[in-house]
Amino acid sequence: MSTPNAPVTDEKEAPRSNPFRSLNFSARFWVSLVLVVGIILLGMAGYVYPTSPGEKVGSLYDAPGGGLPLGTDNFGHDVLAVLMAGTRTSLIIGLVAGVVATTIGVVVGLLAGYVGGWFEELLMGVTNVVLAIPSIIVLILISISLPQSSIWSLAVVIGITSWPWTARAVRAQASSVATREHIDVARLSGARLPGILLRDVLPYILSYTVMAFVLQVAGAILAESALSMLGLGPSGANSLGIQLHWALAFQAVGGGAWWAFLPPTIVLTLVSFGFLLLQSSLDEVFNPRLRRGKRKQMKQAAARRAEEARLLAEQAFPAGAPEPTRAGDQA
Repeated sequence: MSTPNAPVTDEKEAPRSNPFRSLNFSARFWVSLVLVVGIILLGMAGYVYPTSPGEKVGSLYDAPGGGLPLGTDNFGHDVLAVLMAGTRTSLIIGLVAGVVATTIGVVVGLLAGYVGGWFEELLMGVTNVVLAIPSIIVLILISISLPQSSIWSLAVVIGITSWPWTARAVRAQASSVATREHIDVARLSGARLPGILLRDVLPYILSYTVMAFVLQVAGAILAESALSMLGLGPSGANSLGIQLHWALAFQAVGGGAWWAFLPPTIVLTLVSFGFLLLQSSLDEVFNPRLRRGKRKQMKQAAARRAEEARLLAEQAFPAGAPEPTRAGDQA
């Protein structure tokens, strides 16, 4: 015999939560991802494009048409072929420089934040000195001293000069993680310094490391473009900055040859905008406090709690049962 007030169990299984839904990828993330992937595909399309970037297919600044979607540049090369090769070169320089800068910054920041003391002061002193020197001046001086700079050497130089701000930010994060209890447990268990940094500290700042890497890539591409426009870019290679350099040198702007300078300018703008938008959207993904739609999620959670409270009330006081009376009503 069952009691009327027995709670009714719900035989339906609770839906399994999707771990990826908690990341809450916003519309900004997908827009930035489409931009970045589109730029990468533009650079990769140069491998299957029928015209080589060094092949002369016309004369000085031929207008678009006749099988040339973007006309020719000052050397008579296909602007679209040069644009694809330049995009690919700029992306390679940005990725290599981003890896170098992020690696140096993370290593310095982890050591300074975890070890602390005089070692932290020493590393941060060196970081502040490097940060105080304008990086563009260092890049110009190093580029002048390298008469035959390749894309790899230029990428390494850009990475070496752009790590300090990453190191400062990582040091602040590592200092906070170093005071947690699991770090003390790792020390007492006999773990060595490299193991603690890799297994117990780095995972807690991995999200910030990814965002720093994205910013480093965007900054490296812009730095290479600035050097190339000054004539200090990689020799024997095409890049977006070099394409703009030759367009300015041969008066493409004054001559109205928009197809020579406008496409690389647009691609460079999309590269910078895409990576910066990706970084800001990743910040929303990793940081719950910055996620868009949080107010809507809070309203939905409040509605669920109200519905659960209503169901519990119906189970405790089913229809037809006398309502409880208060002491004041009995009096």
